Amino acid sequence: MIQVTRLDNTQVVVNVEMIRSLSAAPDTVITFTTNDSMIVKEPVEEISKRILAYQRSIHCGVDHLFVESPVKDCGAAIP
Repeated sequence: MIQVTRLDNTQVVVNVEMIRSLSAAPDTVITFTTNDSMIVKEPVEEISKRILAYQRSIHCGVDHLFVESPVKDCGAAIP
């Protein structure tokens, strides 16, 4: 889950697993797998970074299941 800011300045936490696409038109639009959408203040690049950080944080340590030596640095911070 990541936190984003709607245009009215309300903070919302969204499930990244439900995001289908991000677009800048010119505001950032998050489209969900349910076909709902949300316009937010953060640029697409920032949301992409948050999604990547979230995914890294939940998958930290999983590499040891698939490779001989686990990744040593799992310090992904969620902005």
